[in-house]
Order: sequence, then structure tokens, then C-alpha cells
Amino acid sequence: MSQRQPRTRSDATRRAAARSGAAGAPTTSRTRRWLRRVVWAGLGAFVLGLAGFFVAYAMTDIPQPNEMVTAEASTVYYSDGKTVLARLSDEGGNRQSVPLADISPNMQHAILAAEDRDFYQNSGISPTGIARAVWVAVKGGQATQGGSTITQQYVKNYFLTQDRTLTRKAKEILISLKIDKQQSKDEILTNYLNTIYYGRGAYGIETASQAYFGKSAKSLTPAEAAVLASVIRGPSFYDPTLGEEQKANAEKRSAYILDAMVDKKWLSQEDRDGADVEKTLDGIKPYKPKQLGGTNGYVVDLVKKELTGKYKLSDTDIQRGGLKVISTIERPKQYAAVTAVREQRPDVEDVHEGLVSIRPGNGAIVALYGGEDFADRPLNNATQAKMQAGSTFKIFTLIAALQENKASIRSTFPGYSPQYFEEFADPASSNPETRRGRVKNFGNEQFGTIDLLTATGHSVNTVYAALNIDVGAKNTMAAAEDAGVRSKLEPNVADVLGTDYVTVLDMANAYATIAAQGVRSEPYIVKEIRFPSETQPVVKAKPKTKRVFDEDLMADVITAMQEPVNGGTARYVGQNLGRPAAGKTGTSESFRSAWFDGYVPQLATAVGLYRSDPESGKELQMQNLPTAGNITGGTFPTRIWTAYMKAALEGSEVRDFPQPAYINKDALPPPPPTTRAPQPTQSSAPPSSSAPPSSSAPPSPTDQPTPTQTPEPSATLPTLPGRPSASPSPNASQNTG
Repeated sequence: MSQRQPRTRSDATRRAAARSGAAGAPTTSRTRRWLRRVVWAGLGAFVLGLAGFFVAYAMTDIPQPNEMVTAEASTVYYSDGKTVLARLSDEGGNRQSVPLADISPNMQHAILAAEDRDFYQNSGISPTGIARAVWVAVKGGQATQGGSTITQQYVKNYFLTQDRTLTRKAKEILISLKIDKQQSKDEILTNYLNTIYYGRGAYGIETASQAYFGKSAKSLTPAEAAVLASVIRGPSFYDPTLGEEQKANAEKRSAYILDAMVDKKWLSQEDRDGADVEKTLDGIKPYKPKQLGGTNGYVVDLVKKELTGKYKLSDTDIQRGGLKVISTIERPKQYAAVTAVREQRPDVEDVHEGLVSIRPGNGAIVALYGGEDFADRPLNNATQAKMQAGSTFKIFTLIAALQENKASIRSTFPGYSPQYFEEFADPASSNPETRRGRVKNFGNEQFGTIDLLTATGHSVNTVYAALNIDVGAKNTMAAAEDAGVRSKLEPNVADVLGTDYVTVLDMANAYATIAAQGVRSEPYIVKEIRFPSETQPVVKAKPKTKRVFDEDLMADVITAMQEPVNGGTARYVGQNLGRPAAGKTGTSESFRSAWFDGYVPQLATAVGLYRSDPESGKELQMQNLPTAGNITGGTFPTRIWTAYMKAALEGSEVRDFPQPAYINKDALPPPPPTTRAPQPTQSSAPPSSSAPPSSSAPPSPTDQPTPTQTPEPSATLPTLPGRPSASPSPNASQNTG
């Protein structure tokens, strides 16, 4: 009997199997086994996850609705982190709950159209919104972004903290599901409308309706309801009285909501056409928050703007989030600022003062005076009001001249007055001298050939006009912007004499750059933010700095800027401060504004004054006033600055400025004026009346300067497009010293 041979496949069979793929069978089997394991593992994970979800669901308790009333108030502190500056949620008690029957159907439908159109059909959560939020969180964004139902918003805002984490989001989902099972939709909607924050200190629809429209919530029209449904997204972005941008936001959002109401058949097309959103917005009166009164109101308002702008916090975060916000404001310096303004300001109605004090090389705002009462007049004189810069802008021409190698601080120029420059000519002027381009010094004060140090100390217009022609207005503007001026500037040859409109904050920051020897910092007022939850990290401000000017150039500019203090137009500072200081006075065209901006190495401060008509807001002159004479940079602004800095620097180290480098030794002087008036045969030194009073003691409140005590250089300026124009007589002198 033959031995049995093992079964084998013929070569042909193997080749056929290979062609058909049978040779890969072992690999296919392994793949199937691996897929089965993955499926079972996924199924197991799903089951475990589902089990975990139900366990978490069962263990999650719903907080009582009235717990939201006990939400922790947000507080602003001085820079020490201990002394309270203001509480941001004192207005939280401004609430009145009403039943759903007392809420206009227009309002009910508007809020559904804006936030959750399927509210009455969903289970309290939005799976797509949750998935989107999880994805954003995984990528490192905010886990609460977009897509939440009304139920979720209700739970998030009033039963939980404002943490932006997946843990908080998970709690929100679980509580929302439970709330949806245990409360009716009408109950949830009623609680939501009665507790959401609408801005203006109003929690709840009834209070909000009164705050915006002065009527009950049951009487809201479709347009009014759409506006209120808009502002809950962020009152600071949708309250139309806060600015044109906010009004445009509200108009666009309200129109979107009204259209959605039509789509859902909650509003007829006829009623939609009759809903005049623009008229509704125009009828809303500005809000005056009670808790932001007094001088600190301006500080707190600026803090809020930084929290919503720079740090992207919502109004609810700020009002009810239990935040501890540590500001950069130093309490002793803030007190000194308010005291200095109150004791040294002129006794004249409708004169407004602004003061900002900044740490050079850091940007921290350590003191700010924006007005006497924010609740009465919310326009911040320090950060919002814009004034002509006057001769404080001469410093930017000096910087540009040194940058462009056009001059050194020892370069000499003719200082007689008047001088005529084609570049300053204004053919449209009714004044023949202005048409010829006349530039004159204050009181037609005469100087011989003087260097830039003297010209800076006595603010000699004729010298600086010639220098700016040679340097170029664009370079002067660029120097101002590099230093930190953020207001819109216009490159005009007269900008050297202060025709541009700037804020006090602009000038404080720009001069702080010089004090820091060319290092510019971005101003900030929020030092630190601490959240109530330990899961939220402490947010600390990171100063943003950039070198914009060379140190040697700055050393020369600082040397020149000590001249006004050491015997020039700001002599009062040198006589009373008791330490090295530098700065520049400024008085704008026709005495419309007056400045002193200055610094010591460790602190820069700007003070600006202007006068306006209380009804129209139109700028008024500060000239020949019965109780104050002419208000120029060398009078009240210098006195306020000195009083503040003396108190603010008490006990601090006395520091010296850097020695001058005297760069550009070979710089050529600029060309002479195009047209010359006859030069005086005798040139005189600046008369003693060109400086502030020589008294070494600070003036008492009743010791007011007279018109002849502190004259400053001036010039007749061409009328600039888009700027208020004066109508001087041919012999009038428009002050810009």
C-alpha cells in the first residue's frame, strides 16, 4: 500500500489563488479580528460612558433658583489688591419678577427667535451646540462658545459659576436635562426672562423694560422687544446710547430677530414692516449708572472697558462673576490727583480738567482724573475728550529733526517775530497777515539767534515753524505716533503748533516713552484678574513694550525738555517740585485748551484743560476770564501738575536724567523763511513776564494768575479742514504756546 501524501495545491492552483487574492487570506483574518476588537472596545466604552452619564445624571442635584441672588459680586481693588476701589455688582438688586402673562408675547417670541427657536420642542440641550463647544475646547478655545439653548443659558448663568471649562459645561448639560424634565417650558422661559442681565443695572425683563423704554414689559412693541433680545448678548456692544458702533450693532441684530419672528409666523409681515427699529433706538435715553458716580466712576468705567475689550469678558462675567479685579491705580496717587485738581483748578464754569499718570517703560496707569462726577457727565476728560495739543507737539518736531539729522539741540535759528513762511499761508483767510503765512511769538516777543534748547524752553514759534518745514509734517506726525499718540493725526505743517486734536492719555503715554528713554509701552489699567473658581488661572497683565527711539536721541530730547522747567515757560515747576523734571507747556489756538505734560524718570503725567458750552458742547476760549485771566499751559495746568507730582513722589528716590549726547554735531540749519519781515536791530532776552510767577510757595486757591503773569508763545494759524475755526480780527493773536 502506498504512503498517503499530504495535500498540496498545484502550481496552477496557487497561481490562480494568487490572482484571486486568496494568498492574502491570513492577513484578511488578522484584519477582521482587529476590527472586531475595535468594535467591541468602542461598544464597551460607549456602554461605560452611557453608564457613567446616567450615574452622573442621577447624582446631579438642581440648585434652587433663588441661589442666583447670592452670586458673588465682582470687585475692583486698588493696586495693593486689598483696598476696595468699587464694587461692580451693587446694582444687582435692581430686579422685579413678573409672571409670563405680564410679559408681552412680542418679547417672548423675540427672545425665542434670538436664542432658541426650537425651545418648546427640544429636550433642554443642543447636541450640535455641545459638539461645537467641545471641539472648540479641545482646540484650546472657549468651551462655552455658541449654540446653547435657553435652558442651558439659564442654568449656566444662574446655577453655576462662569468657569470656561469642560467640567462646567458637563454640569450645565446634566442640570439642563433635569430642569427640562422637572419644570415646564413656560416656567423655564419665565425664570430666564426674569433673571437675565440686560445692561443698565437691570436684571429681569420688567426692570429692563423700564430702564430702556420707561414702560411695563407687558406693553413692549415688536421693535422694542427685538432691541431687548439683542442687548442680552452683551449690553456694552448693543446699547445704542454708547456710540454709533453699538447703535449699528443693535439695529442689525434687531432686524435679524424681527425677520426670524416672521419666519416662525410669530409676527405678520405687515407688523414687521411697521416695526421702526431706528426710531426705537433713537428714543432710548442715555443711562447714568448710580454706582459709578464721583471721580472713581471714570476709573471703573475704564476698567470695565478693558475687561470686555482686551480680556473678552461678558457683562454677566463682570456683574455677577465674583471677579477680583486688581487695578493699576495706586490709592495715594489717585488721592493726590483728585486733590491737586480740586485745589488748583480755575474758578471758572464749564472748564474741564483731565489728568493721567503713567509708569514709563511699563504702561501702568497709576492715577486718572476724568471729571468730577461720572454719573453727571460720563465723558472722560482724560481718555475721551480731545483737545488741540498746542505747543506740546513741538517735541515731536524736535524728535523728527534729530532722527532725520536735520538739527542738533545746539543748532541756532533766528527767533525774531513775526516771520513769514509760504508753507503757512492760508489763501482763504480774511486776515491778510495769515494769507501771507505769518507766524509770530506770543506778544510778538523778540529773540535773537538762539539754539533749540532756548527755543524749547521759551516755546518760540518762529523757530519751530522753520524747523517743521525743514523736517516735514509727515515726520513730525510719525514721531508722535511712534511715541504713543493714538488719536488720528493730520500731516499739516502747522501741527508743530498743536493743531491736532489729542487726548490727555495720548500725551501722557507719548511723554512716558521719552521718560523711558525711547521705550514705548501700551497703557493699561487692569493689573490682575482672579476668578472665584480655583480651576480658573489668575490672569496677570503683561506689559507690552517696544523700543522706538535711540537712547542718545532721547537723552538730547530730555535735555531740551528740562529747559521749560529751568527758567522757561514752566518755571513754576522748577521752583516748587524739588527734584529734576522735564516737560512742555501748551496753549492752543485762541486759548481753547491749555496743557502741561511732563515727567521725572519714574513717572510721567499729563494735564489738559479745556472749556465748552454746556448746551452745545462747542469749544469756548479761556481768555480774559474775570477770575482767571488767560488760561495758558504755564498757569493752571502747571500748578495742577506740580501739586500732584509733589504729593505722588513724596518719599520716592530722586533720580537724575541722562546726560546729553549732542548728536548730529554737523547738522545744517534749515533754510530761512520764504518772506522776511524787517529784522529788529536789537534783540532782547525773554522778558521776565514770559514765565510763571516766581513765588516759590504754591499758590493758595484764591491766588489766581493774571493774564500778564504767564504769557506763552503764539502764532496765527491757517484754518485747517475739519477743525473748528476761529474768527479773529486782523490784529488778534491766536495762542499756541
